Amino acid sequence: MSTLINIDNGGTLTDICVWDGDGFTFTKTLTTPHDLSECLFAGIEKVSASLYGEADTERLLHATQHIRYSTTQGTNALVERRGPMIGVLTTLPELETALRKSEAEQELFDDLVGDRVLTLDPDATAEEVEFEVVQRVNRLTTLGAARVVVAGSSPEEEQRLRTVLLRKFPRHLLGSIPLIYSWDLAGDREDARRVWSCILNSFLHPTMERFLYGAERRLKEYRVSNPLLVYRNDGASSRVAKSVALKTYSSGPRGGLEGTAALARAYGLSRVVMMDIGGTTTDVGVVEGEQVDVQERGAIKGVPISYPMSNVHSRGVGGSSVIAVEGGRITVGPQSVGAAPGPACFGFGGKQATITDVNLLLGVLDADTYLDGTFRLDAARSRAVITETVAEPLGISLEEALVRMEQAYFQAVSAAFADQVDGDTTLAAFGGAGPMSATGAARPAGVRKVLVPRSAAVFSALGISFSDVGKTYEVGVSEPTTASATATYRDLLARAERDMFQEGYALADCTADWELIVEDVDGSQLHRAPYVEGSPADHPGHFASLRLTVTAPLSQPDLVPDEPVDPVPAPVAGTREVRSAVDRVDTVPVHVLEQLSPGHAGDGPAIVEGPFFTARVLPGWSFRVTAAGDLVLDDLS
Repeated sequence: MSTLINIDNGGTLTDICVWDGDGFTFTKTLTTPHDLSECLFAGIEKVSASLYGEADTERLLHATQHIRYSTTQGTNALVERRGPMIGVLTTLPELETALRKSEAEQELFDDLVGDRVLTLDPDATAEEVEFEVVQRVNRLTTLGAARVVVAGSSPEEEQRLRTVLLRKFPRHLLGSIPLIYSWDLAGDREDARRVWSCILNSFLHPTMERFLYGAERRLKEYRVSNPLLVYRNDGASSRVAKSVALKTYSSGPRGGLEGTAALARAYGLSRVVMMDIGGTTTDVGVVEGEQVDVQERGAIKGVPISYPMSNVHSRGVGGSSVIAVEGGRITVGPQSVGAAPGPACFGFGGKQATITDVNLLLGVLDADTYLDGTFRLDAARSRAVITETVAEPLGISLEEALVRMEQAYFQAVSAAFADQVDGDTTLAAFGGAGPMSATGAARPAGVRKVLVPRSAAVFSALGISFSDVGKTYEVGVSEPTTASATATYRDLLARAERDMFQEGYALADCTADWELIVEDVDGSQLHRAPYVEGSPADHPGHFASLRLTVTAPLSQPDLVPDEPVDPVPAPVAGTREVRSAVDRVDTVPVHVLEQLSPGHAGDGPAIVEGPFFTARVLPGWSFRVTAAGDLVLDDLS
């Protein structure tokens, strides 16, 4: 079983990409927010039909080694504040102040925690602590806390609290009020960062748990023995039961970044900005020197966390973002109509305009070929909605509204990545809506080269192909001494051996990278170096941690490197009438990417129809098909 299924679940569309060891097969399906397992299995059935000539879900599942799954559901839950109320029980007297330092932290704290923070006296006697613990936990539950974060100044202090809580609130009585101990989740000595990690993890956990375990149960109905793997924001995958909810946040964009890094290696590009436009957001990240840009301590919505995270920024600009009129001007996003009701042209009852509606009426999209002809768009609905919500409020014609809406969208997308452009930067444009807006957004940002991968529509799902099964641990050393580091090393080795066995791999068959990290009392990093058992670790007056990354390799694709190909004119499959100005409609050649070969080239204006995407080549731009079958667009102005 060498087949690997990669799934990237977005707010509007879900992408499925299958790697069989020789090549990729992929498809897209509408996301079903009422039941995410429905679109997951609908996508697997759809891609099985592409592989075998007829739908055979069971055959594909039984040929599959792993299903790697990435989802935006955690991201969406946080945006919509859809999760449990969190309580905090702590012995840190200034913790609430530390958790509310910035405006972003204050806003998130008020929404997730509010007044549900109670403090214990760290100097109280054992008897006083037992009494106070009962009183405060009861108070937190009365205030509505559905999950409680327990935060002490050290692992030992939390262990003492754990002993009391287990005795006073046995698991079968506490029941629906799970407790999470901050030092269990992260070995970070910076208290606010560690506790924020626990608060966010507690908030995201129920959403992820319900769906992922439900998907696992449905897989068992097909007698699938291999586990569903969760793709994480650190670029690795693990079983559902061994995954931390916080690490699923923004995991889809990390897949896109891993794919972008593979493109950078194949094309020899020094700096690439990723622009992944889906239905709801534009995700932006940077690959420099063929390496993904990663923050040692990440942040979510401006709130610091203890884990490393890829440096991805998201803007509320996507193919389903609402384009409206506010204060006499056209606005784009961040509200989105998602997949339900979706853009007006979907015919599901959408009453707000989107760029999908605009491009349909401009002539960029063909109503009959959208999503490779599997979904027909309704131009009449788009016309009615744009007239009502944009043209009439501004007192302009429909034609002028379309042109101004398109320009507003280009500017909004360009603003999402313009600050990441530095020198000779290539823009990698993908996602279902990325290629359509790439040239329009690139020029205002100063980008002169755009790379559109052949698999652009599902590129984040394809990027998951470059991941392995892995675990990362960071554990504080009790004392910054060689002996203490050695003891921590042995404990961590035993833990990793157990965890990888549960993942289905022997530790001896995995690669293990060890690092010793030395920090100052304020949590700032002073020293970081490879570690082997017994290495000197004496750093008086500082704090030391061991970080272990264990990786079990999976088969990964090799992208075709870029090679010079003699240019020849690209064959034209047809034409399309595309509005370029209020009073001008151009007859634009249409090229079908599947019918083009390496070396085929042309100049804008042109449209290139790829599998599940439409690439727009504006006037002043050229395009060529590379040796790998990707599109390179160059600004000739």
